[in-house]
Amino acid sequence: MRPALTLLGTRATQAALTAWLLATLCFAFIHALPGDMALRVAAARVGDERVTIETTERIRREEGLDRPLAVQYAAWLGRVATGDLGQSLVSRQPVRQEIAYHGRFTLGLGALGWLVSYLIALPLGIACGFAPGGWLDRVTTGIAVALASLPSFLVGIGLISIFALSLRWLPPAGYRTGAHMVLPALTLALGLAAFSVRIIRNAVVEVRGAFYMTFARIRGRSAASAFRHHGVRNAAIPVATFAALQFAYMVDGFVVVEMLFNYPGLGELLVKALLARDVPVVMGAGLVIGLVYAGVNLLADLACLALDPRQAARAAA
Repeated sequence: MRPALTLLGTRATQAALTAWLLATLCFAFIHALPGDMALRVAAARVGDERVTIETTERIRREEGLDRPLAVQYAAWLGRVATGDLGQSLVSRQPVRQEIAYHGRFTLGLGALGWLVSYLIALPLGIACGFAPGGWLDRVTTGIAVALASLPSFLVGIGLISIFALSLRWLPPAGYRTGAHMVLPALTLALGLAAFSVRIIRNAVVEVRGAFYMTFARIRGRSAASAFRHHGVRNAAIPVATFAALQFAYMVDGFVVVEMLFNYPGLGELLVKALLARDVPVVMGAGLVIGLVYAGVNLLADLACLALDPRQAARAAA
């Protein structure tokens, strides 16, 4: 229990620092962009053709965009300290409400993509680990390398061309039914599986070569039985760690995938907010992504502690 509590305290501190740093970088980057911020906000709020100098100046005064940057940043920090992420400069809706609405779409898409990726990678990785160098291992490696080298938008365009435009089995974009999630989730899943299948394969190969596996075979267990009873737990440790690292790929991937498929998730909100210079939304999204990233890493660490008692003993020391 003590290692877990120590880990929770350390990770909570790291999560707060990571989220604050990410939000601060968002603030710095969005203010470093060229152009008049009040003009961009006015264009996003009333439309390009209806923007006037009076509207722009009114928004500049109302939203405090004429104040020094240090004052704006301090004001944002003060609101966040009370749990208030502020209001969108464009929609005038609370940022928390905007992130919650779009975040549920991203959460559903990310969970489905992650699940599908492991439905693909787990059986393939284990099969390749049991026969390293075989035809399945070579074919899987070739496909994984090809998929890993392709950007997400190219994989998505390929899937749209085949399943939406040629076969007409699935809708190409938008979100009205569950069928609209299939192609975006598959795009994410193929990118994730390209990396995780090799991690799983290598973990299985390493575990199968361990002494305790040889000892189990000497005692009369079959290869599958020895792996099931002694290998799964050890092979799961690097896989759990890598699964958390994949969240970084997910953040990069869902922004591209949501824009490609016109999916109303957090990535689409973030891009639109960046184009409109909607600072509170960008900083709020950065803060939430930082906290979620730290939370995922914490879950992976706790899983590793549960799987490997030696790590718990080291953490306690």
